[in-house]
Amino acid sequence: MPVLKFDPKVSASAQEALEPHIRPLYDQPGARRMAIIEFAHMERTEPAPNTDGKPSVKVRIMGLELPNKEQEHAVREAQRFLHLQRTARGTFDDDGQLELSESTLRLTAGLLSHIEVARLRAGLAHWREYAQRLVHGPELTISEVRHEMQALAEGLTAVLNTASDHSSDD
Repeated sequence: MPVLKFDPKVSASAQEALEPHIRPLYDQPGARRMAIIEFAHMERTEPAPNTDGKPSVKVRIMGLELPNKEQEHAVREAQRFLHLQRTARGTFDDDGQLELSESTLRLTAGLLSHIEVARLRAGLAHWREYAQRLVHGPELTISEVRHEMQALAEGLTAVLNTASDHSSDD
């Protein structure tokens, strides 16, 4: 896996967004600030073959916005939702119903839309992995392919039905 490195230079607009926060950060050791950041590829380093070096990519901060105190909650909520979407996990019970993991349920904070996004994400991830195993597995006959496609279709239908069952509970 390549190493990510940040270029110490930042764009003028990013520096401008940072300026009001520099003094408060200096005055409060350990202080934190939320930010929405855009970075751009600046340099790629690929080590020579048979060396111990790691490939790396250097990025520069091009755009940056820091929320004020009233906006910080919205940015934290977006961060939490993006984390939930990236990490949603679950397992299927004997009836084919998807049960979200405890950690995923904790991240939803009981919000129905978040639960449904996590449920759909975890279900799709499961069936994507299933399909990938089929693609990279041994050669299958036409009847085996039909059988596997039927299992895939039934699994995806169960994920969709579970989602629509829950959304109709409103």
